[in-house]
Amino acid sequence: MEKLQTEAQFHELKQQGKQVFLFTANWCPDCRVIEPFIPELESKYEDINFTHVDRDEFIDICIAHNIFGIPSFLAYKNGEEVERFVSKDRKTREQIEAFLDRI
Repeated sequence: MEKLQTEAQFHELKQQGKQVFLFTANWCPDCRVIEPFIPELESKYEDINFTHVDRDEFIDICIAHNIFGIPSFLAYKNGEEVERFVSKDRKTREQIEAFLDRI
C-alpha cells in the first residue's frame, strides 16, 4: 500500500478514480489487527487504489475530514467522497469488505 507523502498528494489522489485512504497510527493496536489482511483486500479490490495515511503526520487532513478515530477509511470516486467507515472501534475483515463493496 502506498504511503501518503504530502497533503497535496492527498488532494491529487482523491481525484483519480476509486481511492480509499486508510487512516492509522503506529501506536494503534486495532490498526495492527487489520494490517495482516489488508494486502489480500488490495488484491481482491483491484479497481480501488489504497493509500495509507498516518494520522499523526497528517492531523490537519484528519481534522478537515472528521477522522477522529482509527483505524478509519475514507473513499473517493473521481474527487467526490462516496463512502466512509470512520470510528474508533476495531473493524473486522467482514465489515471492511462490506464497506469496500459499497464503493
